[in-house]
Amino acid sequence: MARPRQFDAQTALSAAQDAFWAKGYNATSTRELTQAMGLTQPSLYNAFGDKRTLFLQALEDYLNHTLRERIARLEGTLPPAQALEAFFAESIERGVSDPQHRGCMLINTALDASADDPELAAIVAEELTTLGHFFERTIRAGQADGTVDPTLAARDVSATLLSVQIGLRVMSRVMPDRALLEASVRPVLALLERKPRGTT
Repeated sequence: MARPRQFDAQTALSAAQDAFWAKGYNATSTRELTQAMGLTQPSLYNAFGDKRTLFLQALEDYLNHTLRERIARLEGTLPPAQALEAFFAESIERGVSDPQHRGCMLINTALDASADDPELAAIVAEELTTLGHFFERTIRAGQADGTVDPTLAARDVSATLLSVQIGLRVMSRVMPDRALLEASVRPVLALLERKPRGTT
């Protein structure tokens, strides 16, 4: 009969996530993971697989509780223009309130991914594409309800918002100043506002 696990899997996964988030996939050793998770190496492998498999599980858990949750919540509860404002406001809040200044685990992974790891690069690209689609859907919805400038090319602006979000989260690692981060977002959000008739 197999022995039951003597640890909480979600707690251990969250500990691994924190370790990877702080140092990145490549810089985090298996020894650091076992220490953070309170597991022996055999227990870690039995429960989560190898280091790469554990990292992918940790990243998936991170996305489910951060980016994916935020997209679903804001898109489902707020008007389009307000959803965009709230998305960036929450990104800024996360950046300035984290005492470790870790930034975004997904974007950190994008910066950490090497050219010889196309699988990981593809995972990151897929999530960033999902974020870009959220921006585009929200812009189009705002244009439909009259709160976003209808002359804007939604796909182009969504690409701009994606770039702003990536830059914002990178800046929050080394320059976590609220005023600076808000200033980086304010102009692009102002561009979305519907212009009074007769203005350019």
